[in-house]
Amino acid sequence: GKTLIKIDQYYPSSKTCSQCGKQKDILLFERTYSCVCGQKMDRDLNAAINIGVQGLIQYATKAYGTDAIAW
Repeated sequence: GKTLIKIDQYYPSSKTCSQCGKQKDILLFERTYSCVCGQKMDRDLNAAINIGVQGLIQYATKAYGTDAIAW
């Protein structure tokens, strides 16, 4: 079987750096995400990574409790 994890629809996945976690405003026409930490990548790829991580966090929290997440 498969498990479907839904994340908050208002989670700022495209405004959050997938490397350091800092948030910044990004305009819709900007296609490249650039962060002060040096991370530079396609905006959609950055958002996809953030969505995947949020899903894993929710899955681990549900399966093992909040103490299982140490980062």
